[in-house]
Amino acid sequence: MPVNRSRRAGAWLATLGMAAALAFGGGDALAAAKQTNRSKQKAAAEAERAALQQKLNALKRDIGQTESAREDAADTLAESEQAISNANRQLRELADETATTTAKITELSAERERLAATIASQKGQLAKLLREQYVAGNEDRIKLLLSGDNPNRINRDLQLMSYVSQAQARLIESLRTNLAAVETNQAEAQNARDELVEIAEEESQQKALLEQQKARHAALVANLSQKLDTQRKEVGRIERDEQRMGALVVRLNKLIEEQARAAAAEKARQERLAAQRAAKAKAEAEARALAAAKAKAERERLARERREQKSTEKPEPRIAQKPEPKPDTRPEAKPEPKIVQREPAKPEPREEPPARPADVALAPAAPAGAFASLKGQMRAPVSGRVAARFGSKRGDGPSWKGVFILAGEGTEIRSVAQGRVVFADWLRGFGNLIIVDHGGQYMSIYGNNQSLLKRVGDVVKGGDVIAAAGNSGGNEESGLYFELRHQGRAFDPAGWVKF
Repeated sequence: MPVNRSRRAGAWLATLGMAAALAFGGGDALAAAKQTNRSKQKAAAEAERAALQQKLNALKRDIGQTESAREDAADTLAESEQAISNANRQLRELADETATTTAKITELSAERERLAATIASQKGQLAKLLREQYVAGNEDRIKLLLSGDNPNRINRDLQLMSYVSQAQARLIESLRTNLAAVETNQAEAQNARDELVEIAEEESQQKALLEQQKARHAALVANLSQKLDTQRKEVGRIERDEQRMGALVVRLNKLIEEQARAAAAEKARQERLAAQRAAKAKAEAEARALAAAKAKAERERLARERREQKSTEKPEPRIAQKPEPKPDTRPEAKPEPKIVQREPAKPEPREEPPARPADVALAPAAPAGAFASLKGQMRAPVSGRVAARFGSKRGDGPSWKGVFILAGEGTEIRSVAQGRVVFADWLRGFGNLIIVDHGGQYMSIYGNNQSLLKRVGDVVKGGDVIAAAGNSGGNEESGLYFELRHQGRAFDPAGWVKF
């Protein structure tokens, strides 16, 4: 018997070791076959962005249709400048994802080591329990009860055996839990490694695409240099560019107001439906309470009638021999049927479909008044020399509606305050343009960027990097064109931003 117990213990421990080994190394193939979480989240985000971008593309088409169909040299550069912007944004996003995923893998590795140490410790404890149980003889409970020994000793031994069994069960359950945690950890780590492989492949593709687009852009600029120089000096072109910007801002303000109203209406609808549900639940609870009270009153009435009936009956004369009990032929008192008056059923409120995320994605991310409270405290969106100020003349053309800050190509552009990105696309005259809505009909505008690093609908905080400086849109020098607008009208940012 002891030999058999020892063999069983050794086999059980070997099984534990195999399970742990499978948990650490056997989940790789299964996890690798699954689609990564990153791929699923990316697909969902792209679907939402596409729905919102469709509206903004329609808005751009409406603005473009109001202009005369003239060839602009900057339009030839538009495709390559957009491609460069998209590639740079993708590279930045991939770098952020790489850092996040690497940190996650490090955390999972530390957790895996901790679980491995815990499992090794638990296996050692379980082996120790089995050895002690083997040394003690592992007396059977039935043999112990039938041994005829002192009952107190038998009870004490049985209690100790129970404690040992419970400790073993808890240890085994804990070991199973930790083995399951190891499997989960292994799956998550494999998923993170797969995501890193995906990111590395995408990063390589984006870098190659970026180099191709930069070469193409340089060739186009060289071919169009004379035409670009001529058009930069054209007064009518500058005026049309400003009109285009004004029309875009007006349309965006209108779209934001419409979506803010839609969001408010959706919120009011949800609150109204919640109030209706609460009122219905309260009415149903009151009806149930009333029905329970009526049922209780009915039971009390019937009990009272039975007591009164028994009190009026005369007792039978007492005789020497107790007669056989006669069956009760009286009809059993049945409770009267309870009539519950039902109120006419009210039609259920028809729930309208909730507003889609794309319909409210441009609602302001900052409360009204928040931007105005920052007047004179905001930092410049980029460090550099101010080459043109608000109100100064553009040669023979119109005056500047914003400021132009010279900055090296690729210099980070930061949002001046909290808000939501409502436009991030290429626009004639301003190149890669990003517009941030700050609530209260205040907007900040950042033009001529090399790259746009945020997407439409993104919420940003003051100081967040949103773009990289450049000379897109046919601009001569690398830098940032910056505007502030309120209710669609440009105003001098000098009193608001510390340049």
